[in-house]
Amino acid sequence: MYQGKVTQELENSDPFLFDIQSIDFMLLTHAHIDHAGRIPKLCKEGYANPIYAHKATCDLCEIMLPDSGHIQEVEIEWQNKKRKREGKEELPPLYTAEEAYECLPYFVPVKYDEIIEIDENISVRFNDAGHMLGSSVIEVWVKENGKTTKAVFTGDLGNNDLPLLDSPTMIESADYLIMESTYGNRLHIRNDEKARLFLDIVSSTLDKGGTVVIPSFAVGRTQEILYEIDKLKDEYGQDEEFFKKYQTLMNIPVYVDSPLAISATEIFKKNMDLFEDEIKEKIKSGDNPLDFPGLQFTKTAEESKALNASDEPAIILSASGMCEVGRIKHHLKHNLWDAKNTILFVGYQAPGTLGRSIVEGAKKVKILGEEIAVNARIEYIEGYSGHADQEWLLNFVYSFIHKPKHIFLVHGEIEGQEVLKQKIEETAKIPVTIPSFGESYELSETPELLEREEKIVNYDQVFLRLDVLERIENLKEQIEDIENVVKEDINTNDLDVIQMNHRIKEIQEQIEKLIS
Repeated sequence: MYQGKVTQELENSDPFLFDIQSIDFMLLTHAHIDHAGRIPKLCKEGYANPIYAHKATCDLCEIMLPDSGHIQEVEIEWQNKKRKREGKEELPPLYTAEEAYECLPYFVPVKYDEIIEIDENISVRFNDAGHMLGSSVIEVWVKENGKTTKAVFTGDLGNNDLPLLDSPTMIESADYLIMESTYGNRLHIRNDEKARLFLDIVSSTLDKGGTVVIPSFAVGRTQEILYEIDKLKDEYGQDEEFFKKYQTLMNIPVYVDSPLAISATEIFKKNMDLFEDEIKEKIKSGDNPLDFPGLQFTKTAEESKALNASDEPAIILSASGMCEVGRIKHHLKHNLWDAKNTILFVGYQAPGTLGRSIVEGAKKVKILGEEIAVNARIEYIEGYSGHADQEWLLNFVYSFIHKPKHIFLVHGEIEGQEVLKQKIEETAKIPVTIPSFGESYELSETPELLEREEKIVNYDQVFLRLDVLERIENLKEQIEDIENVVKEDINTNDLDVIQMNHRIKEIQEQIEKLIS
């Protein structure tokens, strides 16, 4: 499922580029909505076969997919109010929460390290990807014409020092590797630097009487931050400066303000067998890393609103992590304008999202229909990312004893993919392909691009439509900038305003001709 730009999100409702009835089974790497979010749409349109996923992924999908369905319903309700006023036909949601529940019986839970015989020709094995609870690297063996070929799908690979979870499993052999490339051109900061940086940012904000707002992905990142806060006390021994900062931290409330994050935290507690060994030992000793003094969960909308009515310094973790939907938008609206507060980003911000705009230095942003000045301190600790950086993506490739004949790079921005492709080809001497959306390949000795189906070719028309919408969005932003200049810039002289007015009239006339 696309998340971020409106023009991309429109593609979520497009038809699937394959015959749904021809699909016998699905292998799901993990529960994040960009990977699992269109499963209810698939089932709604007739898919009724097994969906193999790790048990923890199945548990998480039970809460995440209905939550996604609820978001679809709320967003389309807002759009339909506008369409009704304009005399237009109402649109259905991509799927409802109820339709998401209806797809859950098709999920088949599996364990790590077990080889599963799908049929006499296909076997699979799920391995820990270290990206989030239940995330998997999937090995697939296919027998065809008396020959067995093995493909490995990484899904999303975890950061090697991710809190709570084990490191990704290294795979010994593959004929073909399909690998993510989110951070193909970047390196994360080290884990020990990350913990101290987190404490410094939080304590300096609290000392000023400010609030730290952390836009956090409800599943994975929230639980990792809770763990990080809990373990800080063990990091620096008897360091006097540290204890002063730590006491500041422990004396203020930490709110998890996301119903989904609260439910996900309970699922984490039920699947602690997936945690790294050190944490399992802590749990056995009675020290639960997902619980500590000062931690409070706000379940109702009234409790959430009360946080913004309070002047008390606090830490607020709230979804969504890219600031696109949910309670985080209300927290940003009430905290972004105040210089004593800090907005601390701890995860990847996709292009086109509100979070990306703030991280990249926007001076003003529009939230819930209101323009908000960005006066708060903006920080981004990249080391909390759940994705492997360039170094560990390369290490995953280097770890193969029997190296793949060919690698396909997916799930990344083109700049990062190009850099990673060059690195792999130079150092590992393995040919790399960056496939485009909708392309099919035959896995021969040298993978061959198959001829595209007709309806994939027709997607050029769709992308042209999306390009037009993208230009309209940019035009709206430019008009807003002009409006702000006219309203606020006292240095704009009358002659400039007259010329501006004349040109805007010309543009207005052209637009009227276009739509007449």
